[in-house]
Amino acid sequence: MTKRINLWSGPRNISTAIMYSFAQRPDTKVEDEPLYAYYLKNSEARSYHPGAEDILNSMDADADKVLSRIKNDHSAEVFFYKNMTHHLLTMDDAFFEGFHQVILTRDPVEMLPSFAAVIENPTIDDVGYQRHTELIEKLQRDSTPFVVIEAESFLNNPEEKLRKLCEAIDIPFYPEMLFWSAGARPEDGVWAPYWYTNVHKSTGFMPFKKKTEPFPEHLKPLLGECMRHYLKLKAMAL
Repeated sequence: MTKRINLWSGPRNISTAIMYSFAQRPDTKVEDEPLYAYYLKNSEARSYHPGAEDILNSMDADADKVLSRIKNDHSAEVFFYKNMTHHLLTMDDAFFEGFHQVILTRDPVEMLPSFAAVIENPTIDDVGYQRHTELIEKLQRDSTPFVVIEAESFLNNPEEKLRKLCEAIDIPFYPEMLFWSAGARPEDGVWAPYWYTNVHKSTGFMPFKKKTEPFPEHLKPLLGECMRHYLKLKAMAL
């Protein structure tokens, strides 16, 4: 039976590394942020996301067509879709039916400065935390199973967390999921040059390293908004 996995992440998380991990499986096909063009076409983010026009020119911006293509692809046993939660502008049930849902979060103290290095003055709508809790509330109302992963905990023991994740989805764990080749990869979206510099240097999950730089003053109001959502997610994590 075909399995389709939606990973719902925020930006500057370990979502790309997890996508690379799943790409090493012999039974799995991965796709990088299939709703990115849809998000840019239908939000103000088009005006400030780097490479926006290249993204729109390289991808289908019609969410219905994207979903139809995804659901009609039977070329693998397992499909892994790396998504940003804020790309899902509406909570259309069609994006949840028949998919395994995985929510990935990261401490905003660690994430926000990294994101602001690319987009200087982000808002809560840019970073996904509120959308994460809205998504979880919807999944709970609909009695739809989901799994939550917290980045620091995952990086402290990636094999254990991957095994638990595979068990939750009912797919086998492969040791190959722990390693990949450094550099740009064929699964990368066209936005990789703006966002994937660090992960391209990796050959596996890098150990968690806490930031030591002072937290930027201009991000502190946003930090307060994000933290309450993050703490709810963290309490549910594997």
